[in-house]
Amino acid sequence: MLCSLALAAAAALPAAQKPIQEDLESAIAQIEEHCMALIELKEIDWKTVTKELRKEAKKGYKDEHEWVLLQKLVASLRDGHARVERSEAMQELVWPEDGSWFDRSKEWGDSGLSLCLVGKKIYVKGVRGQAEDLAIEPGAEVTRLNEEKPLKWLEEQIETHGELISWSTDHQAFFWATHWGLAGPSGERLKIEFKGSDRKKKKRVITFGESSYRMAGPAVWPADLMGEKDIRYTRLADGWGYIHVRRCKDDLPEQFDEALAELANVPGIVLDFRGNSGGAFDHDALLGRFVQQGTSLDFVKKIESAGPQPYAGPVVVIVDGTVVSAGETASGMFKEEGRAYMIGESPTAGMSASKKTLELPSGKFALYVSVYSNKARWQGGRGIEGIGVEPHEIVPYDPEDLFAGIDTQIRVACERLAKMPKGKVPYQPPKS
Repeated sequence: MLCSLALAAAAALPAAQKPIQEDLESAIAQIEEHCMALIELKEIDWKTVTKELRKEAKKGYKDEHEWVLLQKLVASLRDGHARVERSEAMQELVWPEDGSWFDRSKEWGDSGLSLCLVGKKIYVKGVRGQAEDLAIEPGAEVTRLNEEKPLKWLEEQIETHGELISWSTDHQAFFWATHWGLAGPSGERLKIEFKGSDRKKKKRVITFGESSYRMAGPAVWPADLMGEKDIRYTRLADGWGYIHVRRCKDDLPEQFDEALAELANVPGIVLDFRGNSGGAFDHDALLGRFVQQGTSLDFVKKIESAGPQPYAGPVVVIVDGTVVSAGETASGMFKEEGRAYMIGESPTAGMSASKKTLELPSGKFALYVSVYSNKARWQGGRGIEGIGVEPHEIVPYDPEDLFAGIDTQIRVACERLAKMPKGKVPYQPPKS
């Protein structure tokens, strides 16, 4: 009834505004039909969102105006997968110059910097390119960003960009701000004040555009990594195996075969999913690579052993808020199916759901949105979308480790392999 009244009101608008009104009302109606469970889960004030967008729809009539309007609509869904899709006829449409991340009137450059939260303080997690050239140290406490307290500055970036960028969780937004968000139009500057390893305050100015580094993965990469595609692996100095999983392509289980053959005799394996960008793969086939040959994993779902040389030893999984989509189901199944212990700086991003494309009346745009959570049976029936996969143990970085060139997450993972916490992982490796 309400949608019918809104459409009737749209009919009374100037002809140039009618397509925008009709598209917006259709989008709202379809979202209410397909997405309300997630809207309620994420406690989105949908009434206020739609009220404000309906007001804004009356202020313009150009295609650019509708694009921005619809982008604000999908951003309000707090859905990391949500996006506005342009029809073939709209591919040459240019986003209006507004200084946002969608504005490509200028080239964008990065800072070569990534940050992390430890307690209530912000520290440098990683540097490269210009940030490294300026002698900004990993482990340094950041005391100012552009003359503001760093946490306040980061929160302002999230608030400013959140009007147009859709994040599924608050921690996904925070990881965006402390990694990919440390960028801007080429030539603009980021002022940073920090305390280095000598505890003295220093000031530097980073000019965007002199680095293309965006950190995703460990703060410190292990030495002697092998592998060239979506996984890289090595034996750590203390004897544990290490595998970093960058993407989840359809042949991921087969890619693991080579790594597991190389690491066959290690006493335990660290599976690091930080920075995983998702994909699609056979979940049972991958988890089966970690089930003793000739047996099955039967704690939640029956998983048969798979692959030529499956690994039966203890496993610790590492995640954080940069792990998205299929990376969340890939890492999460080790915890939720009872196979491994999981640690992380935070839960995974919380953007793992089944999606649907919503066609709009004008045919110029469509909306790609999440409709319900993947792995709904996990985490006590809460699934993943809007939550993330929650580790057994939250492990913040230790600034002293970063100063020393040590990745805290990998260090702690190895410690847990040496002495696995009792009662957390149903699976017990076979006795040798």
